[in-house]
Amino acid sequence: MLRYIVLSISSVLLVSLCAFAAENAPAPAPAPAPAEPAPAATPAPAPVPTEAAPAPAAPDWTLEKFNALAEATGRKMTMTQGTFDSVQKRKEPAIARIEKYLAGHFGTADTRVLDAFRILPREYFHYNYEGKYSTAASTYETDAKPWGIGYGSALSDYLGQAYMTQLSNPQPTDVVLEIGTGSGFQSSLLSRLTKEVYTIEIIKPLGESVAGIIKAGGYDNVHQKVGDGYYGWPEVEGGFDIIMVTCAALYVPPALLEQLKPGTGRLIIPVGPAIRGKQILYVYTKDADGKVRSKRDVGVYFIPMTGAMQEKPKPGPAAEKPKAEPAQEAAAPAATQ
Repeated sequence: MLRYIVLSISSVLLVSLCAFAAENAPAPAPAPAPAEPAPAATPAPAPVPTEAAPAPAAPDWTLEKFNALAEATGRKMTMTQGTFDSVQKRKEPAIARIEKYLAGHFGTADTRVLDAFRILPREYFHYNYEGKYSTAASTYETDAKPWGIGYGSALSDYLGQAYMTQLSNPQPTDVVLEIGTGSGFQSSLLSRLTKEVYTIEIIKPLGESVAGIIKAGGYDNVHQKVGDGYYGWPEVEGGFDIIMVTCAALYVPPALLEQLKPGTGRLIIPVGPAIRGKQILYVYTKDADGKVRSKRDVGVYFIPMTGAMQEKPKPGPAAEKPKAEPAQEAAAPAATQ
């Protein structure tokens, strides 16, 4: 579902499994989507949870464990001790950059998001499945950027992943749906912060490979399948507290709004054509009465959603065009998943 593009623009916000660059000026409103406007501000950072999230994965991360998992998953990505140590030394400075970036956008960085980044070994997901080569030695690069993982997809840069994660305000009891598995990093990150994560990848060879990576890594509360995210995952009873879409939709797929939980549901989705300056990141919420509201977040640039999104007609006249406050201007250079 993700089509990788190398972006070279001074102010960028490259997010989730589709790398995207934030524009420095507000973008026009997106294609029609059924929703009512809400003037609320960007969601505040998640409060301190009263219930523990799933246990952290691999707190005893070592070179031996990394190399063993690389071999078990059939990937040519083993490292020497020196290279492994260099990666670990770059981790905390990268997290400091994440903290500064989130504080600049939200006022403060959610410590749970920062802790999830500390727990999750990002280098485990740095692999190109089509080319069959590793980029793990470059993990936690100073200038965050997306990394190609093959089949036109990307591991988004870590700043954008952190942004999308905090924007979604994940809670320990939440059930999440991600559209676009990509490298598996974003779904695994959310799995450290929520109860269950369901993730869909439209590219079959990538989805099948990454499913094995997620399983071998011990992320047991992540459920992955190959399919078209346009339809969501209707078999999951009760719907989703969070739905995160990582590619640009021409309009909001009706199934995703239907699968939002009343009272808690929030949908994070870029909407607009595949033209820089024409996309907006939207946050949709569903109240206890089932009423859906939308608000603009930032101007973005995502690779387009493929599959049924390219074939199904847009909603009819009954689908009200979202009216929302101007998109925020993206700050200084940044990057993501």
